[in-house]
Amino acid sequence: MNQLTKITRQWEILPVAIFLALWEVVARLNLVPGQFFFPPFSVVIEEFGHLIANGVLVDNFLSSLIRVLIGFFTGSLAGVTLGVVMGWNETTNKALHPIFSLLYPIPALGWLPILMLWFGIGELLPITIIFICSFFPVLYNTITGIRAVPKGFIRAAEILGASRMEILKTVLLPLALPNIFTGLRLEAGMAWRVIIAAEMVAIPTGIGALLMRAESLIRVDIIIVCLIVLSVMCLSFEKFFIFMERRLTGKWR
Repeated sequence: MNQLTKITRQWEILPVAIFLALWEVVARLNLVPGQFFFPPFSVVIEEFGHLIANGVLVDNFLSSLIRVLIGFFTGSLAGVTLGVVMGWNETTNKALHPIFSLLYPIPALGWLPILMLWFGIGELLPITIIFICSFFPVLYNTITGIRAVPKGFIRAAEILGASRMEILKTVLLPLALPNIFTGLRLEAGMAWRVIIAAEMVAIPTGIGALLMRAESLIRVDIIIVCLIVLSVMCLSFEKFFIFMERRLTGKWR
């Protein structure tokens, strides 16, 4: 099985290698008019190393990473906590659901103009955008997971003498984990997409800001470097939550 997995992973890498090779060849042979606007992959990698060496990429990347981690963690924590309460308590759900139903359809970036007026241009602005982006999907996935737990399991725990807190810890939360992780996994990548867009519009630092500076200088190689970083981070965050979900639920799902 391990050997089969290794072979499968090798075949998964092959299309990427072919794509990069074609990219290099097409750019080198000038098959796309204007090499200046379509640099070879090797030139992009060279610029990637240069940006790391002079600290420009590292500084901007860390700015974006810190914003994403703070906003995503606080938004997800609030979403899970409130989702558990709303999923378990019908009165709370009826009271809050209409409000969140009105706010949820608003895109996270739709809040940017009013948040700029409220908070100004500072660190609180992008963190709040990421908080909003993470909160609603995690909230609804948590509510769905809690409410999907079979009532028979809860009644069985009550018959066995479990308290409400014990039912929450040993029945509701474990069985709701797959839904919770679905929300976390989807929003982990979306948080990076949103922060890049916010930095492009309103924030002077971060990967999004670096991307816009590169555009003003017509540095396509730097633009592609920023896009590669964005792609890798979106994929890495999503893979992390897939790994955590399998570790926590893989034995009994």
